[in-house]
Parts: sequence; structure tokens; C-alpha cells
Amino acid sequence: MLISGAMERSSEQFAQRESGRPAHTPPRFDAETRARLYELLRWRRDVRRFKRDPLPDGTVERLIGLACLSPSVGLSEPWRFVLVEDAARRAAIRQCFEACNQEALQMQEPDRAALYARLKLAGMDEAPVQIAVFSDRATAQGSGLGRLTMPETLDYSVVTAVHTLWLAARAEGIGMGWVSILDPARMTEILEVPPEWIFIGHLCLGYPQAEDDTPALERAGWEHRHAPDGVVIRR
Repeated sequence: MLISGAMERSSEQFAQRESGRPAHTPPRFDAETRARLYELLRWRRDVRRFKRDPLPDGTVERLIGLACLSPSVGLSEPWRFVLVEDAARRAAIRQCFEACNQEALQMQEPDRAALYARLKLAGMDEAPVQIAVFSDRATAQGSGLGRLTMPETLDYSVVTAVHTLWLAARAEGIGMGWVSILDPARMTEILEVPPEWIFIGHLCLGYPQAEDDTPALERAGWEHRHAPDGVVIRR
């Protein structure tokens, strides 16, 4: 099943109904609202261990509708969401991951290989919802505005939509895992999407088995966060 950026045009009206404000009236974000937003950002996690419980009907469509509120270069809305519900296609994607993950394992340094092998890098066996996300670089929407010199901004727009979906899901207690250890060409083949679409990532959604404000890779000893001032350069 394909859900494109055009499906959820009523998402802004939905948000307005939820807020109780008249249309086009800007909100006023107070200190409490900002604090909850910061808390949401801190508690967003890349989830790999899911409960098998299904999500309520309409949840995925609503979350994707919120993702479609994301900014896009030239208002191109290049995101394409493919709901992977077919068991055979899911199995093929799982096999693709296994092959790519084995190759990645063989490329690890000896002192990292054992740790890599212990990492939980996909939740495809348990997650009730799987969404493959693509960027439609052939879209005519937006008339090319803003992407002449940097066509990859279409892909960046889709990544922004993925992050919006991530936060919206987390706000509802739903976890999301972004699987990137996949062969893009094989994903295009498995899902039979247009060849000009660029594979961005495979998303697993469901209720998490446990929650934590520390990234799983940090807890596993793979890497740790660094202070923000380490990535700021002044000129």
C-alpha cells in the first residue's frame, strides 16, 4: 500500500481541530509547552525491540499525515510512504537485511566485530508496522524551485518528514526504528516502486518493550554522545 504526500491534505485542519483554535490563528507556546517539547526530543529513541501488539486503526495514517506537515524544498513534498503488509515482501526485506548485515559484520575491525554481532539492529520480526520511505526525485511538484544546484534537497526533505513522524509517534507512546542496513536497489525491486525513487529508509513502528532516555548504542558501549559545542565552528 502506498501513501504519498498527497493523501493527507487534511492534516492541518486536524491539528487545528485538536487545538481548538480558529484557522490561521498562531499558537502561543508557553514555558510548559517548550519544556514538554524538549522532553520529547530527549526521549526520542531508535527502538529495536517491540511488542507485537497491533496499533489502533487509523494510527499509521494519522502519523503519516502529521509527517506531511514537514517542510520540503519548493513545497515539492517528495516523500513516498510504502506500507509493507505482504508477508512475502517482508520476508524478502528481512533476507536483504541479513545479507547486508553479514557483509557489514565482516568489515568490522576484530576488536569491534564481537560487539557488532551482539547489537540488535532491526526490529522487523516483532514490529507490527513496516514502512519503506522513498524520495520521488522525478516529482513535478514544486516546479524545481530550490533544487537546481542541490537536487539532493529532495532527499533531505524526506528525512525531515521521517523525523517528524518519529516525534509524532513518540508523543503517542509508539516506538520507531530506522533500518538502513539494506540494499536500495533490492528494496526498489522487492517493493516494485518506480526506479527513479530514492530509498531513504525502512521504518519499524510499534509499542516498545522498554523505554530509556539513553540511546541503545550508547548503552551497548558502541558509541556515546558528544557535547554540542564540539560540532560548532565559528568563522
